[in-house]
Amino acid sequence: MDRPARQRSQTYPALSPVLNNTGIFMMIDLEKAFRRLMRRLAATTCLAMALAAVSMSPVLSAGIAADHTTTVYNSIRVDGLKIHYREAGPRPAPTILLLHGFPSSSRMFETLIPLLADRYHIVAPDYPGFGYSDAPPPDRFDYTFDNIARIIDRLTETLGLNRYTLYVADYGGPVGFRLALAHPERVTALIIQNAVAHDDGLDDKLWAPRRAFWADRATYEGRVRQGLISPEATRARHVGNSPHPERYSPDLWEDELAFLNRPGVAQIQLELFYDYRTNVAAYPRWQEYLRESKPPVLVTWGRYDPNFSVREVEALRRDVPDAEVHIVDGGHFALDEAVDEIAALIGGFLSKVPVR
Repeated sequence: MDRPARQRSQTYPALSPVLNNTGIFMMIDLEKAFRRLMRRLAATTCLAMALAAVSMSPVLSAGIAADHTTTVYNSIRVDGLKIHYREAGPRPAPTILLLHGFPSSSRMFETLIPLLADRYHIVAPDYPGFGYSDAPPPDRFDYTFDNIARIIDRLTETLGLNRYTLYVADYGGPVGFRLALAHPERVTALIIQNAVAHDDGLDDKLWAPRRAFWADRATYEGRVRQGLISPEATRARHVGNSPHPERYSPDLWEDELAFLNRPGVAQIQLELFYDYRTNVAAYPRWQEYLRESKPPVLVTWGRYDPNFSVREVEALRRDVPDAEVHIVDGGHFALDEAVDEIAALIGGFLSKVPVR
């Protein structure tokens, strides 16, 4: 009787007697029990790893990435107007204030912001009458560059921006130079991208009808309006004379055309451009600021710009002999084609100047 029992034990080594709570012996397949246990342990481990991954993730419960390079979109009220702005980067880092051109908005910096926000605090506002900021009709808001600069100045104070590098492009030049003249102590450096501070930058042929408009608005208003809002002009502001038009997304000018065709926007832009004459009159003061205050200056100039002459670059060199100057393959909105190059130039430039 013992021999078969020993054989059975050898043949089925996983079977063992266990005493249950009723005192009756039962046989349990420990191999199967072990497999079930391991499956449960594996499931528990996977769940624990998943929970750990969630807890370590840069995504917060609100769904907003905690990564500093993430752009957030905010609006605040300044003198009764809703002013929209983009912001990214750690707030303790040096600030770069990005000032856009016509007829764009802070969106023109959409590709640049993530390339800088790992090291810098970035703020890019939309002016009144642009982008997602309020656009009251001209009888309710005086569309002058003085007034827009005043609003942006108040915005910087509201956000606590006491020191910043100015990045100025196109209309950003007139706005930025007004900020610099009002508060030279706040400007740690100046990045000029296709913005003009000299008559040298205004091509005689292109700007002759615009100067005529400033002298005789009634006669030339129709022609200038067409130049501001036509599809052809809107596309040309981006592509310019670039030999690589295939690098430009049609979204760039189609979105701007949609903006320009909003009710009332064309008249707003006409009013503001009529005030552009005050910028030309202010050029000597801006040049004096460059010579006297001597801010560190980086010039990145799109060589295919149809609006401003590259002669402006040499004029800037006269006022700031130590300026770092780069002519890049790009148009009036040079970031369209050369954003990686410009971001690298900015990083290298700011690493050499005190920006805090």
